[in-house]
Amino acid sequence: MNPAPASAETSASKRALPHYYTSLKPFADEFASGWPMLTYHKLGPRPARVRLKGLYVSEALFGRQMRELALAGYRSLLPGDVVGPSSDGSRRIAITFDDGFENVLRHSLEPLREAQFQAVQFLVPGRIGGTNAWEEAEGEATERLMDALQIREWLAAGHVIGAHTCTHPHLTRIPLAEAREEIRSSRSRLEDLFGVPVRDFCYPYGDYNPAVRDLVQEAGFLTACTTEAGVNRVGVDPLQLRRFTARYASRNWKNLLRWLSSAVR
Repeated sequence: MNPAPASAETSASKRALPHYYTSLKPFADEFASGWPMLTYHKLGPRPARVRLKGLYVSEALFGRQMRELALAGYRSLLPGDVVGPSSDGSRRIAITFDDGFENVLRHSLEPLREAQFQAVQFLVPGRIGGTNAWEEAEGEATERLMDALQIREWLAAGHVIGAHTCTHPHLTRIPLAEAREEIRSSRSRLEDLFGVPVRDFCYPYGDYNPAVRDLVQEAGFLTACTTEAGVNRVGVDPLQLRRFTARYASRNWKNLLRWLSSAVR
């Protein structure tokens, strides 16, 4: 199934899509019009006093999402594949994780293996083996980030890594020279540590502007992911790739009834 040309682009808002990805059905037509990407942050149980609950997806839900996509005939792609030509017209989707949380390693490897999907983890090299300091500063619950050994386990499982700056700042809120170093060093440090090419970048908080985009290009990255919702179509800027955020369904009566109905089948 080949993506529609750019002239046929229809925005997510015009199709009245849900704000977040929970299951394939509402997104099937939109996904068929281009190359979709999903983004996750944390997997598994939420600890107490979490502020941003939507950043957690349970292992059970993640597994269902991966199985549903695989059964629908989707194969995984990587960010660099999004901007390349479609070789066989098959259904493709990119699975991405931001920040490098330890709970992603614990809860994602088996569902990804079963679905035969390859995923990319965007890492913050200045925080490897540490915690989510940028979230803790805002009062968020502490979560561990993967250490070097765990990242090698991720790579050994056949997955890849990308860069997410060195310390996870808002890139448009710091001096341009500092932003340049955050971007450049994040790539070089990961390549030096793990001996693999790092071609893909992700803007922390989805925060970027034309000057920041140009710094990413200057640093030698081939792609960069945003937090803007939508599929990627022919002619997309490879340094402004769109993704849909995956999370659990909103807890309203309609979704509760749908869940109860599916649970008794």
